[in-house]
Amino acid sequence: MNAPSLTLGANVDGHAGVRFRVWAPEAQHVDVVLLDDGRETSHPMKAAGDGYYQACVKSAGAGSLYKFRINDALYPDPASRAQPHGVHGPSQVVDPRAFHWTDTSWRGLSTDDLVIYELHIGTFTPQGTFDSAIERLDYLATLGV
Repeated sequence: MNAPSLTLGANVDGHAGVRFRVWAPEAQHVDVVLLDDGRETSHPMKAAGDGYYQACVKSAGAGSLYKFRINDALYPDPASRAQPHGVHGPSQVVDPRAFHWTDTSWRGLSTDDLVIYELHIGTFTPQGTFDSAIERLDYLATLGV
């Protein structure tokens, strides 16, 4: 199964490393900062027009933790596929092509059996993490979700 490539965020690009792209139209300077092994490695991003900045970092790969330094402040990636340390922590590079799918025969549910409930994980629990939301699933069930 082919995983989609994102136009923003982090995309593993084979032997080239990881392509990072962020929209920061008011920025004067943008870096992608790798935070692996407790040390920061900063990589400047080039303006790509219309407020976008991009960089290809050969030393990054699946599992790398990173943030964007926009001017002088560090931010998680708003297009991140993974936030293992919560919504304010570093983002993590994910290679969706590396996932081994085991559910190719599953055909889904009838739309009559679906309930869609949208919540903001950063405000649903004090910790703001998906793991902490697991403890509140019974609460959602009592709401009828």
